[in-house]
Amino acid sequence: MAGVTIRSLRKAYGAVEVLHGLDIDIPDGAFVVLVGPSGCGKSTLLRMIAGLEGIGSGTIQIGERVVNNLPPAERDIAMVFQNYALYPHKTVAANMGFALKLRGVPRAQIRAKVEKAAEVLGLVPYLDRYPRALSGGQRQRVAMGRAIVRDPQVFLFDEPLSNLDAKLRVQMRTEIRELHQRLKTTTVYVTHDQIEAMTMADKIVVLNGGRIEQIGAPLDLYDRPANVFVAGFIGSPAMNLVRGRVEGGEVAALGARLPLPPGARPAEGQAVVWGVRPEHLALADGGPIAATVAVVEPTGLETHVALRAAGADLVGLFRERHAFRPGQALRLAADPQALHLFDAASGARMG
Repeated sequence: MAGVTIRSLRKAYGAVEVLHGLDIDIPDGAFVVLVGPSGCGKSTLLRMIAGLEGIGSGTIQIGERVVNNLPPAERDIAMVFQNYALYPHKTVAANMGFALKLRGVPRAQIRAKVEKAAEVLGLVPYLDRYPRALSGGQRQRVAMGRAIVRDPQVFLFDEPLSNLDAKLRVQMRTEIRELHQRLKTTTVYVTHDQIEAMTMADKIVVLNGGRIEQIGAPLDLYDRPANVFVAGFIGSPAMNLVRGRVEGGEVAALGARLPLPPGARPAEGQAVVWGVRPEHLALADGGPIAATVAVVEPTGLETHVALRAAGADLVGLFRERHAFRPGQALRLAADPQALHLFDAASGARMG
């Protein structure tokens, strides 16, 4: 196994620069998720680590080796794609062992490695089947098995769950995480789904427009987003973000006077973005926020409520069951210990 070190990495297609000098440290054995909206550069970065895309400038180091000029086959990595990339005319066993066969590994050794990986992934009953006879989840396990048998220093996953249904995605998230805990191989995983990022990662790298917005543990990003972009991207439902102005030690917004987060010291009159997560809004008689119910979405465990307040859209998340109805007037208060404040001009966190 080995860590991955990325320094000043840039990539351009003609005059269009898509990665802007990235610096990332991925420790040996870590599970790191690259997350961001479509077009942010996360898949391009993964393909550069794999050697499938050229590097404009900067360095990629795997273990002790700078791999900038090494072909994919010499980087000691294994990649799992979203479309499985299985050979339809080969059995599960042949698909899993094909890379070893190309290396000239003895047949008995290939069979032993394939059977061991199949046991780990629950694929033993399917080794003689062809991909067309497998479900989507089983095909993804075969793709993972093909990576495991190579015993690489680094696993690379490119949105491997995007073709699966919602229930199977949840199941496969758990299986991939358990696999990592068992093998402890350094893993770089790309997704646009921040729920996947939050539930799977040791460390998340949030990308936007080819730049790093923040790197940190999932709950660190959730509890202390570095800027407005991360605050709005990480979390589902997303954080409520409201533009306002500092007046007399409070934030004037939503037609109300809202408290500042503990420790925030903005200048009087400063334009700010005030943030509160949906679960930190509560019903309160005489609360400062006057809101009207727009849409109610009960999930069983909790209820999501779309709200309108002084022309702004808010979301509340309530664990207790309430008989909300569209058009109902509510008074809300925010947990003062769970507030966020950002500078309106730069988007940077203030408190």
